[in-house]
Formats: sequence, C-alpha cells, structure tokens
Amino acid sequence: MNALPVDPHLYMAYLGAMAVMAFTPGPANVFAIATGMQRGKAAVIQAVAGMNIATLTWFVAAALGLGALVKAFPQVFKLIAVAGALYVAWLGLKALIKAWKPAPAVALAEAEVTTSRSAIVDGFMVQIANPKAILFFTAVLPPFLALDKPMVPQLSLFAAGTIGFDIIAMCCYGLGGAAIARMMVRPAFRRGFDIAVGVLLLLAAGLIASRL
Repeated sequence: MNALPVDPHLYMAYLGAMAVMAFTPGPANVFAIATGMQRGKAAVIQAVAGMNIATLTWFVAAALGLGALVKAFPQVFKLIAVAGALYVAWLGLKALIKAWKPAPAVALAEAEVTTSRSAIVDGFMVQIANPKAILFFTAVLPPFLALDKPMVPQLSLFAAGTIGFDIIAMCCYGLGGAAIARMMVRPAFRRGFDIAVGVLLLLAAGLIASRL
C-alpha cells in the first residue's frame, strides 16, 4: 500500500510538465524580462516573489474549492480530470504542429512595467490575473489529483514543484533579459524546444489517462 500523498510516477510526470510550462514564454516570463531590462535585478527578485505569492494564493483557493468539489461531486471531478488529460494532450499536439510550421522569428511580446507600485505588487497583479495560471488550475492540475487521498498534502507537493520551477524560470528570464529573449526567437532553437514540449506533454497526458 502506497502511503505517499502522491503517486511517485504521476508526480514525476507532473514535474516534467511543469518544467516545460514554466519555461514556455508567457505573460509571467515576459513580465520578468521587461522588469529586468527596465528596473534591474533587484526588482526581478521582488517581481518573482510577487508572482509566486499569487500562485500560492491560487493553490490555497484550489485546496479549498477542489476539496469541497471532490466530496460533493466525485463524478464531476472525474469528468474534469478526463477533460484535463485531453487538454494536456492537445497542448502537446499543438507544440508538435507548431514545430513543423514555418514561422518568422518574432521577438517576445513587450510587457509594460508599471513603476508607480512596488515590483512585488506588480508581479502579484500580473500572475493573479494570468490566463495561463487560471487555465492551469481549471484544466491541467485536476487530472494529477487522486480522489482517494487527502487534497491538502497532494496540493502542497504540487505547489512546491510548481513554485520551484516557476522561480527558476522567471529568474532565468528576468536576469537573462535580452539574451534569453534572443535565444527563444531563433527558429532552430524554437523548433527543438517545441518538439521537446510536445513529447513531454503527450507522455504526461498518457500517464494521466492510464490512471483514470
């Protein structure tokens, strides 16, 4: 009998998916780059702290909401998990399709940094309203949760993995600034990156499906 709050194999799949998603350019990473270029390295660390406080806020809300959902509507939660597995697979297929589509090198979208507030507050506001974060908690996370185990220990481990990878990725983007941005827009690098993303996400979706 496995006494661990999370199945080790499923948790490794989750960490792989999170590593990919954390380093995929999105609002948070673009904001980190802009903060580093406009406000300096100290502001990057503060912005990263603010963004991850927002992520932790989302996890606390998930612990409260998902726990209640599992108890009241276990079948609904099961459907959400199936939909989430399909969504992860779709993300993987999209990445593979994108890798083989010719596309011009386009710079990462510019992010406007508000300097009238602290970098921590700016980072929190960016992440709390980040569509990528909202989609993560409604579609990506549920398939990795086990209905027969307590929610809080599971979500604590998932939060640790998510925030850990987010901190690494956001700091790399923010402190690397323009150098990271240039690397991500090179066609050959982006093709290899998209292929790796697609394969890892499809593997994660397959493992999720095998546990449903």
